[in-house]
Amino acid sequence: MIFDLQPTLEDELIKAVPLKADDFEKLYLVASDPLIWAQHPNKDRYKREVFENFFKGAMESKGAFIVYDQASGNVVGSSRYYEPNDENHSVAVGYTFIGRDFWGKGHNAALKKLMFDYAFQFVEKVKLHIGATNYRSQKATEKLGAVKVAEIEVAYYGEPVKWNFEYQIDKVQWKNR
Repeated sequence: MIFDLQPTLEDELIKAVPLKADDFEKLYLVASDPLIWAQHPNKDRYKREVFENFFKGAMESKGAFIVYDQASGNVVGSSRYYEPNDENHSVAVGYTFIGRDFWGKGHNAALKKLMFDYAFQFVEKVKLHIGATNYRSQKATEKLGAVKVAEIEVAYYGEPVKWNFEYQIDKVQWKNR
């Protein structure tokens, strides 16, 4: 699969650009809000030392983005592509978090639309891994048309194993929504 996992993606609402090492402080300002992580399996990612590990994993993934609001230039959050799989013609989208200032304003949906539209130029399936207790993200994912296909254990970059739901959306389903 010839697939640049870090293109610049933008629409009128947001701009997602490749994450760089010097983005840490401005992204941590958003991530340091404990309420962002309240339903997440890794509830302590708001702590600097825990977020440092998350950020290191994001950088090493070579598929992570920092997302900006087009109107204000403020940091919205982050997301990434990971686990590209030629055999299954799939890629995963996730590790997304959005600052509370942008909740309910369409930023997450815009980000997923940009990421899915781009990915579906190269793959047939997009997968999303969502914590079993992260009801807010599950609902947002289902609104996009993704369906739960599995329950799996996920251990993120040195963190303890957590129970996750795997969702999937197929290219045809996405195009016909």
